[in-house]
Amino acid sequence: MKNILIIIGAIIILEGSSYHTASAQQMALQSQFLMNEYQVNPAIAGHDGFTKINFTAREQWLGLARSPKTHSASFQTRMLNSSYIVKKNPIRKKNLKPSKMSRVGLGGIVYDDRNGLISRTGFQLTYAYHIPFRESQLSLGISAEAYQWSLNKSEIKMADDNDPNFMVYDPTKFIPDANFGIYYTANNYTIGFSTFHMFQSAIKLGEKTESDYQMMRHHFITGSYTYDINKDFYLKGYLLLKTTNKFKSFQSDVSVTAFFNNAYWAGLSYRTINTLIIKAGLKIENLNFGYAFDYNLNSIRKYTYGSHELIATFRFGGNARRYRWLDHNVF
Repeated sequence: MKNILIIIGAIIILEGSSYHTASAQQMALQSQFLMNEYQVNPAIAGHDGFTKINFTAREQWLGLARSPKTHSASFQTRMLNSSYIVKKNPIRKKNLKPSKMSRVGLGGIVYDDRNGLISRTGFQLTYAYHIPFRESQLSLGISAEAYQWSLNKSEIKMADDNDPNFMVYDPTKFIPDANFGIYYTANNYTIGFSTFHMFQSAIKLGEKTESDYQMMRHHFITGSYTYDINKDFYLKGYLLLKTTNKFKSFQSDVSVTAFFNNAYWAGLSYRTINTLIIKAGLKIENLNFGYAFDYNLNSIRKYTYGSHELIATFRFGGNARRYRWLDHNVF
């Protein structure tokens, strides 16, 4: 049993690097939510009418052994009522343009999250329903998720190699779960709420009947506001608030990003675990690139080179801008 307690302690300490708190430690950390809010709210899938393919790579706390690493790829789109139609133009050649969009959005994510001795590799499939109004939209989304939870036994130093609980422990578990989200988009602001790990799936270590490790429900509240300076320059403020079902602690990201000519952006964020984030990006036709650097203001900065995050997003379907409330949708 002593070995099992050692394992649990390692899980709590190592996974605590994601959120730095015991009550919000189990989900991978990211810094560029504006470029892919679908990662934290399934209702986002297809909400703007674009088809998007996103790739994210994050290396956290470079310089520390077995530091957290997250890699993911996501896809989202808005369904069409009758696929594509040919539009004839007397001057230009024939063009393929999408027909009227339905209210259904679809999405999916595959990810690999490694944190010390622990790794999670899984996928998420999303169904979203969008209710448009004159200059706004209400979106609802639900995701089915499944992931493989693994513990690297080869790197664990045991106090007792013959511990029966550890001998029968299966280091790999396959776990189902579900997520839900609501998202409202208006002319110059957005509001969202989502819940992840609704089933609170549990993992049993050893032969005990009770669960030793359980995924807590994680709740996210997001909001953004856009302020126009002129036709080529505007600012966007963004808030991400997260907690768990125990509501013992909260963590928030507050950011301001400046956009120029709908092609370049740069911003600053502050995360309430004493972290400053610098980010910048550019748009080249249908491709967006983003980079973020996290600088820790606490004592860990003495042992690490900071955290680095890269995002690349391919976006297709230019006709979505017929909605007036999408005027500031760069991503």
